[in-house]
Amino acid sequence: MLIAIIVLAGLSLLILGHEAGHFFAAKLFGLKVDEFGFGFPPRIAAWKKGETEYSLNWLPFGGFVKISGERGEFALQDGTAWANDAPSAPADESRLFFAQPAWKKSVIVLAGVIMNFLLGWIFISLVLMIGSPQTLVITGAEPGSPAAQAGFMSGDVVLNYKTYQSFTGYVDANEGKPITVAVLRNGKEVDLTATPRVNPSPDQGALGVTLKEGGAARENPLLALKDGFIDAALIFWLTLQAFGDLVRQIFVHATLPAGIVGPVGIFGVAEETGRIGLTYLLQLIGVISINLTIVNLIPFPALDGGRFVMVLIEKIKGSAIPEKVEAYLNGVGFALLIALMIFVTIRDVRGLF
Repeated sequence: MLIAIIVLAGLSLLILGHEAGHFFAAKLFGLKVDEFGFGFPPRIAAWKKGETEYSLNWLPFGGFVKISGERGEFALQDGTAWANDAPSAPADESRLFFAQPAWKKSVIVLAGVIMNFLLGWIFISLVLMIGSPQTLVITGAEPGSPAAQAGFMSGDVVLNYKTYQSFTGYVDANEGKPITVAVLRNGKEVDLTATPRVNPSPDQGALGVTLKEGGAARENPLLALKDGFIDAALIFWLTLQAFGDLVRQIFVHATLPAGIVGPVGIFGVAEETGRIGLTYLLQLIGVISINLTIVNLIPFPALDGGRFVMVLIEKIKGSAIPEKVEAYLNGVGFALLIALMIFVTIRDVRGLF
């Protein structure tokens, strides 16, 4: 329960942080912000402070900021009159989104993904400041080895042994004798029984597994911020490469890789991660934030990357994209994203059983 609360609070912070990026960028340029929403409608409650309405909505899969003039609701007809179905025109047109130069629009549109990267950097740096407990992870099992026959799998976390030396010492001391090793797999403790080989060749090992140690000592805040930025940049680059592979998988093979999870699956991964240590859970939230940076940069309608592309198109062609065309593209994009989320969620739920 504690892990679920931490993850929910972390994801909520990432959502709020992303939307706050758009919000504060718009406020910085003096634009009028109509609504700051957490989640998607239908609405649960709303309250107004100043000229902005703040709403809490039932679908907790995101959030939104409505900036006045963002979707052309104050667009001019024939350049002379306000649209008949538009709200009353504000006194100062310069406070509307559509009236801003392309560079200001771009800053506002991309402020959310910048905020997600910053949050990821902060979470990873925080983990480095706190330090993380030592772990020992199975990274592979040699085919035909005692480990492979016993069912050891890559990703298993060895329980009760934190270092390479302590575990291999235990294995070597019991060559030819059955041993039972407890591992953490998919959030559950699994006991595996194997008999280490007697006098194995140097390139094999008694059990036949490859291991990797995890964990780190505490760092001072300045060093942690520097190393955290390097780690965040590396995660960004690796995630970008992985996303490229994902796109090829979808469009070439028309399949969604098994490793992709949605909101339900994230809690399963978090449960497993949290059992290793809470600092690893904080690191997971940081990685998710950087993943959100990549996802929102995709040049797809309804995402920040798609909106940025529209700003570039408007700049190049010298005029705004017709409101109906933009609304249609965003509507289709949003529908496809919701359909994908539903599909992934159904698969996550089925995986629980």
